[in-house]
Amino acid sequence: MSDTNTRRPATTPRAKKTSAKPSVDEQLRPYHHGSLPQALLAAAEVVLKREGIGGLTLRAIAREAGVSHTAPQHHFGDTAGVLSELAASGFMRLSASIASHAEDVQGTAERRRAIARGYIAFAKKNPDLMRLMSRGEMFDPNRPSLIEARKAAGLALAGVFSDETLAAPTGKDTFAPMDATRAVALTAAWAFVHGLALLLIDGRLNGLAASAQGIRNADELVAAALDHVQITPGKVK
Repeated sequence: MSDTNTRRPATTPRAKKTSAKPSVDEQLRPYHHGSLPQALLAAAEVVLKREGIGGLTLRAIAREAGVSHTAPQHHFGDTAGVLSELAASGFMRLSASIASHAEDVQGTAERRRAIARGYIAFAKKNPDLMRLMSRGEMFDPNRPSLIEARKAAGLALAGVFSDETLAAPTGKDTFAPMDATRAVALTAAWAFVHGLALLLIDGRLNGLAASAQGIRNADELVAAALDHVQITPGKVK
């Protein structure tokens, strides 16, 4: 006869099956590795494209990124901080677009047109970001990343003068020192190409293009305008 009071040996508990779905901590792990700021900026650009500048709030960005609503404020301080960082990214990409179009282009006139095409190409690819970059009153002008990005864009634009290596701006200045003749020429060139870019992405040239014989669309109209207008430095009176 067996002893009914004898205790049964304890069984080893079975290990729980692990789920393939990452835990909340694993989902938020980029926060601890420093990649969350980039994820937040990517989310901010998504919100910008979907809802426009008016919908670009810290809560909307956090919701899009799937993180706590305090995360954007933790990394960027306030809305102006987020917008400044997003604009800084835009200015760097604008500089890259200009550089890629102007690379190895010979001749001052052709180089100027290539720089303009790079500017227009960026605006067409990133219309919402281009509009945001034009809203300087919404940014923190003292944000280091924005200062450096504006310098890069300014240096790229200043390439309309020659294919020589240009001096880099210092301090918080977007442009390096230049004489009045060059400043006036750069102002005219910048205003021309920036105006064309905004007219194009806002659809303001569609009607004009449709009415023009031999022009199929607004893109062709802008390309023809770039070939038609030549801005050369002249003495300032």
